[in-house]
Amino acid sequence: MLPVFSGLGLGLSLIVAIGAQNVFVLRQGIRREHVLPVVIICAVSDALLIAAGVAGLGFVISAAPWLIVVARWAGALFLLVYGILAARRAWRGGEQLRVDPADGERATGRSSGAATATATRTALAPVVATALALTWLNPHVYLDTVLMLGSIAATHGEDRWLFAAGAIMASILWFTALGFGARYLGRWLRTERSWRILDALIAIVMITLAVSLVLPVLGA
Repeated sequence: MLPVFSGLGLGLSLIVAIGAQNVFVLRQGIRREHVLPVVIICAVSDALLIAAGVAGLGFVISAAPWLIVVARWAGALFLLVYGILAARRAWRGGEQLRVDPADGERATGRSSGAATATATRTALAPVVATALALTWLNPHVYLDTVLMLGSIAATHGEDRWLFAAGAIMASILWFTALGFGARYLGRWLRTERSWRILDALIAIVMITLAVSLVLPVLGA
């Protein structure tokens, strides 16, 4: 069982960090909006990438470093756009949590000025597309999940798939806890001002990550 726990520990150490994907999952969890599909997409994507790394895809990426360069630019562009949209939400405001007497806190939406307005939910398709993009257009995913985990898993020899199982378990536990545990932050996000601060922080994180992705390429 040692390889399983090794994979679990390394997986958690790599994934528990402030990043575009985690920020998105956290925001969806706070909004209580399409949380299960987002958690499933992130966990399954991680599982596929871990499996690919253990199976040897890491060697392919090592032999073709230009793939990482392409991923850096694509990921940076997406993060920049997402950050600008978050900054726009922070500037315009109008979002808050509403309390329904029948079932407590509900999902968030754009305020129409009336206290009893129905919360407006984002359609599932763009949420799914964003979750997929934040996962598969992130070059750090390939560097950490595929290359690093794949390389370390190889050191476990025949037990490398037990190591992979532990790493996959770490992803499932983390995304589930992040997505469904975020709702307990709702008490601090009842006001429009709180959401504007949150969106401002999201914008800063996204734009900073976008810049950090292309700096190594520009400095090369």
